[in-house]
Amino acid sequence: MRLTFLGTGSTSAPPLFGCECAVCKAARAVISMRRKPASALIEAGETRFIIDAGLHELGDKFPSGSFAAILLTHFHPDHVQGLFPMRWGVGDAVKVYCPPDNEGCADLFKNPGILKFEQVHKFETFTIGDVRVTPVPLIHSKPTLGYCVDDGATRIAYLTDTIGLPPATLDFLTRWRPTDLVLDCSYPPRELPKNHNDFTLALKTIADVAPDQAYLTHIGHELDAWLLAHPDALPRGVVIARDSMAI
Repeated sequence: MRLTFLGTGSTSAPPLFGCECAVCKAARAVISMRRKPASALIEAGETRFIIDAGLHELGDKFPSGSFAAILLTHFHPDHVQGLFPMRWGVGDAVKVYCPPDNEGCADLFKNPGILKFEQVHKFETFTIGDVRVTPVPLIHSKPTLGYCVDDGATRIAYLTDTIGLPPATLDFLTRWRPTDLVLDCSYPPRELPKNHNDFTLALKTIADVAPDQAYLTHIGHELDAWLLAHPDALPRGVVIARDSMAI
């Protein structure tokens, strides 16, 4: 199984409008320093599906018929904005798995176009092709699910957006034993992180889950800047994900 990071940024990802920090300046000059909205592509054999739809160019990057489904972690705009133009397309319906959230985002539910929304529920496993997918609850300001994907050889837990983990999710993960953990880490160390992990809480969560390898995503410009000043902060087995990186 292969996961490709389509984007690794939070809403404050570089280059942030109006910011003149070293990271944002570099991101304006060098495309590889930029971060698009956090999202991923999963591929296993002939099966391809997307986690989150924040890319503005989603429909151009993935033409009709090139993927089986989209999994939404939640309905904040930076995770669904690519669906707004896609819904007015023509042809086959696009299946979109999502958490139970009656509000959704704007009028996506009222005017779904070719989008076919299907609610999934925590710890209720379903399949996409040959891949088993288990949603797990996360801690965020909207109903939010992470997704644990298993093709029989590799187990990847994709967990964004969250601040820590609910006890039931942590218990599931310690029994499920992911080979790879992709985890929200939006901020450098701070005293009272809100709505998203800071670096300290992310590392604690990784230690609790104990995957073979961990990748940090949903990264803001403050964390990128902090990491420039602390190049030795990452422990062994933890990687800062970059856009287009594949695992």
